[in-house]
Amino acid sequence: MGQERSVEIKVFGQTYTVKTDAEEDHIQEVAKYVNEKIDEVLKKTRSVSTVNVAILTALNIADDLLKEREKRMIILQEIEVRSKDLAEKIDIKIGGKESGKISITG
Repeated sequence: MGQERSVEIKVFGQTYTVKTDAEEDHIQEVAKYVNEKIDEVLKKTRSVSTVNVAILTALNIADDLLKEREKRMIILQEIEVRSKDLAEKIDIKIGGKESGKISITG
């Protein structure tokens, strides 16, 4: 992120000027992704209405976002479980050494 600037992008054949503090390459990548999603919609639908294409594209992008959020939540939960398990194992090892006990692992 940096200083706010105007970036010109092309989406669905239309040119837009976007004010952003993101890098221009990032904004161009976003526009490319949106255009790819629009192309997917156009291949699957007979709709020629720009509004319908835009809405279907927005729904597909929102679906992608929600699926990725769900994957992220699952990964974070797995990390939390594994972290707690590892911390318990470390505590057991440290506790066993501090008290002079020998721990047997299997």
